[in-house]
Amino acid sequence: MAKQLQARRLEGTEHNPWVEYIKLANEYKDAVNLGQGFPNFPPPDFAVEAFQHAVTGDYMLNQYTMAFGHPPLTKVLASFFGKLLGQELDPLANVLVTVGAYGALFTAFQALVDEGDEVIIIEPFFDCYEPMTLMAGGRPVFVSLKQSPSQDQDLDSSSSWQLDATELASKFTPRTKVLVLNTPNNPLGKVFSKAELEQVASLCRQHDVLCVSDEVYQWLIYDENQHISIASLPGMWERTLTIGSAGKTFSVTGWKVGWVLGPENIMKHLRTVHQNSIYHCPTQAQAAVAQCFEREQLLFGQPSSYFVQLPQAMQRSRDHMIRSLQSVGFKPVTPQGSYFLMVDISDFKSKMPNLPGAAHEPYDRRFVKWMIKNKGLVAMPVSIFYSGPHQKDFDHYIRFCFVKEEATLQAMDEKLQKWKAELKF
Repeated sequence: MAKQLQARRLEGTEHNPWVEYIKLANEYKDAVNLGQGFPNFPPPDFAVEAFQHAVTGDYMLNQYTMAFGHPPLTKVLASFFGKLLGQELDPLANVLVTVGAYGALFTAFQALVDEGDEVIIIEPFFDCYEPMTLMAGGRPVFVSLKQSPSQDQDLDSSSSWQLDATELASKFTPRTKVLVLNTPNNPLGKVFSKAELEQVASLCRQHDVLCVSDEVYQWLIYDENQHISIASLPGMWERTLTIGSAGKTFSVTGWKVGWVLGPENIMKHLRTVHQNSIYHCPTQAQAAVAQCFEREQLLFGQPSSYFVQLPQAMQRSRDHMIRSLQSVGFKPVTPQGSYFLMVDISDFKSKMPNLPGAAHEPYDRRFVKWMIKNKGLVAMPVSIFYSGPHQKDFDHYIRFCFVKEEATLQAMDEKLQKWKAELKF
């Protein structure tokens, strides 16, 4: 075809690093997959029962529901999160149900970012933020969390990675339209403190900038840390979209149910994108998620709540993984939240710097490939969560997912013990 096939908005978004590493992990069948962020244990019984009921109960759940969200789900989301955000939420005006949080993010970028608009993205960042900005015609502007010296020399914490206030302020210009916030952060596991959120909020208000707040891991918080939604701060509800995920909330990532909460004057534009793209999300999954939230609303804060039990269990898995990784010389960054932890591989980089790979390939990518092939452990290189110019500065970190069943963690232990026995340093 003589004409260019590819739409111009796709330029610079073609490469997806996940494809390469997932393919490699699948080629090595005995490798322990700690790279992808999904639980490999069963969802809670009440979630499975809710889905079974949705499939086998009311036959009308096989049909379309309301385009912007199944009414029982939008109602419980409005009630549940309204209390947390300190807002009276209208299920019809302030809630939109999407195909996962991914769908929520894409809808938000398409609805709000125009040609030439600048979007501030905090690094490290979930890797879809940059291509979604570019596809909307926007220009990504990056600001990195910087690691400050840790009080505990043996174990770093995600809390020690902080924004430089002056650098952050310098990123705001008259072209800035949106700031993307991710707390808890993927891949770092950082939970932004109230003081840090107030700093971001102040700049958003000062420069009249919207905030897209990706809070999919809000129920996975560890060590008495506290999740705060930036929309709950003064003057931020009216300029913030808060994004959530049933997959991360109830350990059902395959259901692909997400949502956006926000003020009507912004949400109406997301509904325009939604109705002219996917139009409607699967009814049965929405009905099941509604039942799950109704249960959690009744049990909120009680020991039997899944929102209490899940983080307790995952904190134990996190601590298990940290101890095991330390045994072979990895230096973990203890996450305050999320599915993930980053580890510093600087010692490996100094002792075996010439791993196979392309000349300009960041070290962490070469290390992960080597580790999959030679040690049977799958992780993700952290440089993929950075913008091009900054990837070499952070290529001494890799990311592991610890939200795995006990058998997987034990298989990891066996691989690491074998590795430890082989170490010559």
